[in-house]
Amino acid sequence: MNKNLKVSVCMITYGHEKYIEQAINGVLMQITDFEVELIVANDCSTDKTDDIIQNIIQNHPRASWIKYTKHDKNLGMMPNFIWALQQCQGKYIALCEGDDYWTDPLKLQKQVDFLEANLDYNICFHRVQLIHQEENQIGEDTITRYVPETIDSDELAKGNCMHTPSVLLRNNFIIPNWFKKVPTGDWVLYMIALKDKKIKKIEEVMAVYRVNNNGVWSGKTRGQRMRMTIKSFKLVYKNVQLCANARENLHVEIAKLEKVIERNKKDTLGLNTRIKSSIKRVFKLLYKSINNN
Repeated sequence: MNKNLKVSVCMITYGHEKYIEQAINGVLMQITDFEVELIVANDCSTDKTDDIIQNIIQNHPRASWIKYTKHDKNLGMMPNFIWALQQCQGKYIALCEGDDYWTDPLKLQKQVDFLEANLDYNICFHRVQLIHQEENQIGEDTITRYVPETIDSDELAKGNCMHTPSVLLRNNFIIPNWFKKVPTGDWVLYMIALKDKKIKKIEEVMAVYRVNNNGVWSGKTRGQRMRMTIKSFKLVYKNVQLCANARENLHVEIAKLEKVIERNKKDTLGLNTRIKSSIKRVFKLLYKSINNN
């Protein structure tokens, strides 16, 4: 860790030629009284993402903030995310993927000021707006559940309540080997970084989260997302030291999701059986009709 560096912004990107400039500019516009670095990890994009980033590096007056790497081959989202996190040398880590963007130039300053003054908090996040890629319209956050301004591991164990571009973490955690097994890394990272501290929610809207139908999360079916969530929950339950209430909440959430999946499986099997029976009846009637004629 660099003692003189306050914030490392972790930005992973792949195929974000339409969005990466806005994402990077949202970071470079930040007004701070501390040093910032922007780690941009391009997972071997095949579109014009690299060209756009190179142009920003060559022409933006704050290009010195950017530490850019384009991998020679595609690593995959989680390996790229882990690699980018490991490059972060700041006291704090801010997250912003290459298709999201920040809207408040004082975002980092506000979050850092809070964590600097409140050592019993390890994470600070804020409200966001959503932009749906298909409609290209910005609206209120309808994805995450409501939580109070201060929460802890008990509440976070019930599931994610923070959008990635809103999060600032203390960089005082170690990424374990099992983290590479996680389907999506944000919520699990928060559970690792939180430890026995608290989370602060700032009620201001300071970023936009993009809902992408082809994304790693948004592009999955409800059943696939539930299975991914269960896997993440189980990895945390097994590997992260949690208080009794958090472990119980996590156990309850796993049981709920497994019950829903099992019920849907039975419903689908029942539906398939009814469809097959209906088809058989139709063919029997057709066969009988043909023979009678």
